Amino acid sequence: MTKKTAFICDESYFWHNAGESTLFEPAGGYLQASGSAESPESKRRFKNLLERSGLLEQLVQVKPFSATVEQLEYFHTKRHIEHVKYLSDGPGGDCGDSAIVGRGSYEIAKLAAGGAIAAVKAVVEQDSIQNAYALTRPPGHHAEADQGIGYCIFNNIVIAAKYAQKELGIQKILIIDWDAHHGNGTEDAFYEDDSVLFISLHQDGLEPIGRGLKEDIGKGKGKGFTLNIPLHAASGDPVFMYAFEQIVIPAAKKFEPELVLVSAGQDASIFDPLARMMVSADGYRQMAKAVKALANIHAMDRLVCLHEGGYSAEYVPFCSQAIVEELSGIDTDVKDPFIYAMAGTGYDKMLPHQQERVDEIRDYFIAESIL
Repeated sequence: MTKKTAFICDESYFWHNAGESTLFEPAGGYLQASGSAESPESKRRFKNLLERSGLLEQLVQVKPFSATVEQLEYFHTKRHIEHVKYLSDGPGGDCGDSAIVGRGSYEIAKLAAGGAIAAVKAVVEQDSIQNAYALTRPPGHHAEADQGIGYCIFNNIVIAAKYAQKELGIQKILIIDWDAHHGNGTEDAFYEDDSVLFISLHQDGLEPIGRGLKEDIGKGKGKGFTLNIPLHAASGDPVFMYAFEQIVIPAAKKFEPELVLVSAGQDASIFDPLARMMVSADGYRQMAKAVKALANIHAMDRLVCLHEGGYSAEYVPFCSQAIVEELSGIDTDVKDPFIYAMAGTGYDKMLPHQQERVDEIRDYFIAESIL
């Protein structure tokens, strides 16, 4: 039996109103409103590209459902959940730090968390499903237990991981976060937990400021089960793959997960306005190939990628398409239409200081007996 890739999406995700802003600052004064950087456009264009290329019809489309309040409470406090509902039903507003709740956003955010759960349920319970990509919105990896942060209202990947453990009997979970911004909420959820290995590759010194340091390796029984890989700005495809080779893959093989989850943020891309990394669409394809191989080793092909950040409406679709092509093993005639313009910029080279940074982090983990 040939296994297929599941795809989870819902039109409601594109209707979440993340507010008016200019880049990441509230509009007003001299800042003319331009919508939110976390707009639905990049996600909608990605889904359109999947359909236009013929790839969507070759995937197993799984309908998401709303997470229950009890499932949200696997991580979030009742106060936060009720506050989001109050804002959604009434005045709207910020549920924490730059996490805008519009009218109806509570139900959409519950559906996003439920979409993550549906993806995990599909890969664990359905023999015909090899892996899944969940195109959910709003994103989740910044959201903390008691507040939303950075466009994230509920932490979709944390809720899905805890669902897998509490309701599906999965014990050991690997979470890889390649979003350019550190997944602080995900780290907080499992910082003292040895049943989840959390590995974050992100731009050093980016949001949230002060988070994601290499020295942050967990606490108590969770010590050694958080690995932060803060990379220099302008790191491109070879740097990310070198970090996979030197750190991510050895740590994952040592951990032997039963399920692999990926916070698949495409904001480390060359053209993203909210980060300064240089990953190409092919670089995302390479990372998808690496995590797919990891899932094949111990996790019985149980792999779920959850959409996170990515703010170039023009380029995110091609990065995401490359990921889904790699997950499904289906190539289309879609090519990267922009990469020619980056010739000579170094996105496809690893500079000495970039390699030294990865080596420094790897050696630190070795000294801490993590690798």
